[in-house]
Amino acid sequence: MTAARRAARDEQAPAADVPPRMRAIVQDAYGSPDRLAPAERPVPRPGDGEVLVAVHAAGVDRGVWHLVTGMPFAVRLGFGLRRPRQPVPGLDLAGVVVALGPGVTRFAVGQRVFGIGAGTWAEYALAREDKLSHVPDGVDLVGAATVAVSGGTALQALHDIGRVQAGQRVLVIGASGGVGSHAVQLARAAGAHVTGVAGPAKLDLVRSLGAHEVVDYTTGDPVDGRLRYDLVIDTGGRRPLRRLRRALTPTGTLVIVGGEDGDRIGGGVDRQLRALALSVFVRQRLTTFVAREHHTSSDRLAALLADSILRPAVGRRYRLEEAGAALADLAGGRARGKSVIVVGQAT
Repeated sequence: MTAARRAARDEQAPAADVPPRMRAIVQDAYGSPDRLAPAERPVPRPGDGEVLVAVHAAGVDRGVWHLVTGMPFAVRLGFGLRRPRQPVPGLDLAGVVVALGPGVTRFAVGQRVFGIGAGTWAEYALAREDKLSHVPDGVDLVGAATVAVSGGTALQALHDIGRVQAGQRVLVIGASGGVGSHAVQLARAAGAHVTGVAGPAKLDLVRSLGAHEVVDYTTGDPVDGRLRYDLVIDTGGRRPLRRLRRALTPTGTLVIVGGEDGDRIGGGVDRQLRALALSVFVRQRLTTFVAREHHTSSDRLAALLADSILRPAVGRRYRLEEAGAALADLAGGRARGKSVIVVGQAT
């Protein structure tokens, strides 16, 4: 073996204490989250451009709920028709690098990272190098685990799609959730005047995140047209487009994030498609997007975390065996901020 090949092998070798097997949440079929339970699985080995991470914590978000339940049915077209192609759920993660696949250059064994992986509700998970970022000094791994998916979506919704500007009025619907809690902070940091919409038990959280005004959706209608906004970020619910447009200025922008509470086939995607079609004929911008999973977003978020401009809105912490309850609480509207599953003991 040449010296170069030996060096490459040593660089990719896992940390000495990585076991051959791990605990992970495993699903062999789509269905109710209460069927989720830990099981023993082989520790995966990183391939080209992949990093193996000892997971300390993993985020809980709507995307995982869709992949666990297989609903709406359109989800199964990309992730397995009869059963999930990835049997271990989970996307967000934060932890410590323990092994590198061939070609990885941005990370080294022992570094703290956060980002988007595959099968992160486990003691070890793989992630592509281009979907990870370094955890800034002073930021704990539990907080970092809640940022990549929801924070990246909020960042792109506000800046890349919504084109937020200082001095604008911004309405965030679903401001107490994962995406919404990040959107409130990012809009405030951009110099916008922010109004957050949430339920009565979560208004204090939205205020603490920096919202100038809050609206309790159980007692007030944030889109009744009495106030107009330059930018509306709609992260939840099924408010009709005609009502959302009443809350916009004549040239305002609506960004629909996700699609919940629709039919069993396509979910809420019909409203998004109608928004894009209508936008061609009106002065208002009515749009949606699919968030890009890349370290360019998480690097931007890391910088905001390092400067204390962005603060993870960590909600309830669950143990790995409580993963089903975490998803049930999320779907039932009981989550505040971003829930997290704490897996390991990394620092």
